[in-house]
Amino acid sequence: MADCCRHKKDPRGDEEVKAIINRLNRIEGQIGGIRKMVEDNRYCPDIITQVSAVQSSLNSLTKEIMATHIKSCVVDDIKAGKIEAVDELCELLKKTMK
Repeated sequence: MADCCRHKKDPRGDEEVKAIINRLNRIEGQIGGIRKMVEDNRYCPDIITQVSAVQSSLNSLTKEIMATHIKSCVVDDIKAGKIEAVDELCELLKKTMK
């Protein structure tokens, strides 16, 4: 199965989904704010500050999802003898730590 089509083994709980969606909505709002700043020809450092804030928000979301992934999916795979989960995690960390 292609990486784009894989699904989490254990579904996320409603509260977790709601929290992630709320954070993504806030990030979308931040992006919209940046778009408006560009349209309004705002001062470059102000735009860069907002871009940095979005990057920080995305990094925070990534850390949270990563922690959940490690505590659930990776631990479950290792307990089931699927040691390749460690390699997958290492590759994931490389991708996210550019």
